[in-house]
Amino acid sequence: MEQGTFFKRMAPEALPGNVFKIIGDDWMLITAGNEHSFNTMTASWGGFGILWHKPVSYCFVRPSRYTYEFMEKGNIYTFSFFKEKYRKALNLLGAKSGRDGDKISEAGLTPVSVEHGAVSFKEARLVVVSKKLYQQDLNPDNFCEPEIATHYPKKDYHRLYVGEVISVLTPSR
Repeated sequence: MEQGTFFKRMAPEALPGNVFKIIGDDWMLITAGNEHSFNTMTASWGGFGILWHKPVSYCFVRPSRYTYEFMEKGNIYTFSFFKEKYRKALNLLGAKSGRDGDKISEAGLTPVSVEHGAVSFKEARLVVVSKKLYQQDLNPDNFCEPEIATHYPKKDYHRLYVGEVISVLTPSR
């Protein structure tokens, strides 16, 4: 894994872009673990806000995903955002499991250690580092709209993770 200073800090309040677009349309990689052992997955569900008087990120990970194991073991995770030219890599990282091989090398991304021992990618245009504050499994009894259940034909409900945003990083290059 490459080491070095590829990113500079910015205030969470200065997060650039429309969060609905950068998460829902552009997608992100959720990465958990450390420089010795980590996994990443493509996601388009999540967000940012204020909770308990802290800037927070939140995301959803199914227990069947390999990244779930890393989210459960550690307390730090990253959201990494990329330019459109990396869409093919994000598609691959969302379609393949890290259990089955080195999908990150296949995608052509370069893992880097960032602040707080977190992992992101040298090619990222924006990195948000968060520390877990809360987690809870989605309960279908609490779905207010019946069509939500159609996202879970296998009843493999996501786990919600809420984390305090502890760093927002942009490329220093």
